[in-house]
Amino acid sequence: MAHASEPMTSVDPKEAAHFGAMAADWWDPKGSSAMLHRLNPVRLQYIRDQVDRHWGLDETSLKPLAGKSAADVGCGAGLLAEPLARLGATVTGIDGAPENIAAARAHAEGQGLAIEYRAGGVEALDGRYDLVTSLEVVEHVADPAAFVAGLAGAVADGGLLILSTPNRTQWSRLIMITAGEGLGRIPKGTHDWGKFIAPDELAAMVRAAGLEIVDTTGLGWSPARGLALTQDLSLNYLVTARA
Repeated sequence: MAHASEPMTSVDPKEAAHFGAMAADWWDPKGSSAMLHRLNPVRLQYIRDQVDRHWGLDETSLKPLAGKSAADVGCGAGLLAEPLARLGATVTGIDGAPENIAAARAHAEGQGLAIEYRAGGVEALDGRYDLVTSLEVVEHVADPAAFVAGLAGAVADGGLLILSTPNRTQWSRLIMITAGEGLGRIPKGTHDWGKFIAPDELAAMVRAAGLEIVDTTGLGWSPARGLALTQDLSLNYLVTARA
């Protein structure tokens, strides 16, 4: 139990250290974050579809998020924050590993992107945002329900929260841990299967935080298609909720 003088944080120090150790090669598509590089286009497709639908945006616009604010919590070195900025959003990125924030700032500067990065947990958000994202993060935090509540509290009225996380199934254990980590495609120790969250559990957290779920879509893998959006939630899934 934390003493009154110790600020509560959603950051799990062991998790932050694990991901911070990957900071140097986070942007290397063949490095330790290679799987995230492969995931990113599929996740971005989903986010674009959801924001276009929610706000009735022009599907052909290059900057559909112009005039909107976005926060990416658990941003790593900025793999999602940078595309959100390119889509026009004013972006804040939060991560529990200071090493990742340093790498994110350096990369964004090199790309000429103005993104505000802060080290810390969801508690580091000090405002409300039109779009809050946290992808492949909730399974790594100290208290998932409190973390989701913190995310929900940062969503502006009429805004969106988009989450993704692995499902707790034998299929996810096989693909992500036995095969993914076992064959070296994902760094060993990245996942704790016991911390994976089933869709109904995450939905309950989101609803308890006062948001309405508007979409749940699977993120799956097959030898023929690779990573793709699917109706099958057994491996990984994305959730969109509105305030």
